[in-house]
Amino acid sequence: MKISTEVKRGILTIRLAGEFDMASAETFRQTVDEALDASGAKNILLDMRQVTFVDSSGLGAMIGRYKRVMALGGRVVACSLQPQVARILEMSGLFRIISRHTTEAEALHQF
Repeated sequence: MKISTEVKRGILTIRLAGEFDMASAETFRQTVDEALDASGAKNILLDMRQVTFVDSSGLGAMIGRYKRVMALGGRVVACSLQPQVARILEMSGLFRIISRHTTEAEALHQF
């Protein structure tokens, strides 16, 4: 999986591409934690337009980052999900704690 990060207005935007699975979950955790520490951001926007698959390891990594930013008083939102990825996140119950949006611009308005 490819991961890129950008911070704007206290929001850490994480753009993901590829399969979010056991092979990439630890890299995701490390990359996001380092970006949060370096930036001081307390909100996360997950741009998942290029994610093709998510397994339980990917879900766990997202939940872990959610718990971290919630402890700081922040939020996590996701945007631009492929239908098959949205179904996985819906079935897992993740959308009860992470809001989803059609576009990045729409998601940014949630902060």
